[in-house]
Amino acid sequence: MQSCSLRHMIARRVTSARYPEGMSAPEKSVAVFCAAAEGARPVYRAVAEELGRELARRGLGLIYGGAHVGLMGAVANAAIANGGYVVGVIPHVLVDMEVSHEGISELHVVDTMHTRKAMMGEKADAFVILPGGYGTFEELFEVLAWQTLKLHNKPVVLLNVDGFYDKLNEFLDVCDAEGMLRGNRKCLLVANTVAEALLLAGF
Repeated sequence: MQSCSLRHMIARRVTSARYPEGMSAPEKSVAVFCAAAEGARPVYRAVAEELGRELARRGLGLIYGGAHVGLMGAVANAAIANGGYVVGVIPHVLVDMEVSHEGISELHVVDTMHTRKAMMGEKADAFVILPGGYGTFEELFEVLAWQTLKLHNKPVVLLNVDGFYDKLNEFLDVCDAEGMLRGNRKCLLVANTVAEALLLAGF
């Protein structure tokens, strides 16, 4: 169910797409939000690569932020290396900074960060969140807000790599106890492994 479509949020966009010969987009795709940084520990990259491989193995498309750096690059490259279909959505400002990934199945260049999120939200069948910083947090909370507003009912799964999100989950429990989440605490699903995350995402 999607009582109010996200399409009106992406009316203005510029698209550059690459369709490899003989490859068509999968029926189902997962949007992955994650860092443009590598992080302090190798485990973050390892799990990002595992997620990319597993999406490809299961025939699921990857939708992500379109960059070739950090965990974003890791998940995309792992999916591509294993025959996966990867869709990147990136705003002009980041293309101008030369961080866009030129080797993926589709690269959509859009006007704004807002348009980027809306397009990813429209194309995805579920959301998985890896470790990240401010941008990742903002993406996470926006898709959760959309869910509470009935803009979508797609699973939102936090992949809590090696306890990275433990403190965030504790804080959300406080928010819930203080009556700030209005019964929506369970909108955010939490997984500790890639297999569990994809199971919670409906795959």
